[in-house]
Amino acid sequence: MDQSSSRRRHRLAIVLFNLGGPDSPEAVRPFLVNLFTDPAILRVPGFVRPWLGRLIAWRRTKPALENYAILGGRSPLLDLTEQQARALEAALREDESSGDFEAKCFVAMRYWHPMSDAAARAVAAWAPDEILLLPLYPQYSTTTTGSSAAAWAEAARRAGLGAVPTTTLCCWHSDPAFAQATAAIIRRAHDEARAALPAEVPLRLLFSAHGLPEGIVRAGDPYQWQVERSVAALCEALGIAGLDHAICYQSRVTPQKWIGPSTEEEIARAARDRVAVLVCPVAFVSEHSETLVELDVEYRHLAERLGVPGYFRAPAQNADAGFIAALAGLVRRARTSGRALCSFAGARQCPKPFTACPHAAAGAAARRGRGEVGDAAPAVAEAGQT
Repeated sequence: MDQSSSRRRHRLAIVLFNLGGPDSPEAVRPFLVNLFTDPAILRVPGFVRPWLGRLIAWRRTKPALENYAILGGRSPLLDLTEQQARALEAALREDESSGDFEAKCFVAMRYWHPMSDAAARAVAAWAPDEILLLPLYPQYSTTTTGSSAAAWAEAARRAGLGAVPTTTLCCWHSDPAFAQATAAIIRRAHDEARAALPAEVPLRLLFSAHGLPEGIVRAGDPYQWQVERSVAALCEALGIAGLDHAICYQSRVTPQKWIGPSTEEEIARAARDRVAVLVCPVAFVSEHSETLVELDVEYRHLAERLGVPGYFRAPAQNADAGFIAALAGLVRRARTSGRALCSFAGARQCPKPFTACPHAAAGAAARRGRGEVGDAAPAVAEAGQT
């Protein structure tokens, strides 16, 4: 056999981070326990968190079971994420054919299986030459990408992957290809909604993102700022003159004050203004309970009860070809960025006040390594905690 054809190709393991979801009714309670005992989610003293997190999970189990019953008793998120993984591998095969390069995607869910330890063991068994951590959260938050990255770091250490060169893509909130692909999906939904409405009924786009407690944002989390950047990029890509739109936040689960306005408040405002709404998920790239139940069922019922003259919803990206092509472009740029931590545009994108940006923690760690003294973000921000 020719030596060049028998040579082992360079292996790139792409680890896709996502939230995860229960795969059966019996999994709902432990899924919620995993969620609410995460230090990045429930930010209370450590000795309080285990029992308080379990209490919150117990209180939320019944409504969660009812929601997942609408979905057939399980979350579709893993299946959809696996579809995205296979589609991304296919999109990268053109790159593979032009050189000694092979890419394989692995799924690491945060709160239900397959979780980071299982994913890390699978990656180690494949023996990659390089790892790219790709969150399926466009906007960085300590509660999502930060928490997943911290869990992966521990799992990778246990799996013996510490010596494998690893690049983390922290965010891609306003990546042009992502914005164009998502805008195409929204434009189709907009045209369908407009065709279904009487000409005299206005249509407002509600860009709905998962909310966060205000305290997390005040502690330096850049999520809300990045959501705003996403919406600005989407509106520019849509190019609809005089577009009526608003940003809103859904899925409040704790009693503290959360960032707003809430999606419920914006639906109520639309009812008062007598405008129809097209709800566009802006921080979810796969269908799951927050889109299929909260947006499609609960908020639709609210809109109908309040007299909103029309309620429509743009689908999530799932394995949309344009979206997958955007992910492939992000992979190419991240792995050639020369950075262990990069944004979609290379360097840090967040303004300096956002001290929980992972680049702030990485810079502080580098300064400490050089023995420098200066203003540094808390080291725990690197682990997705405050």
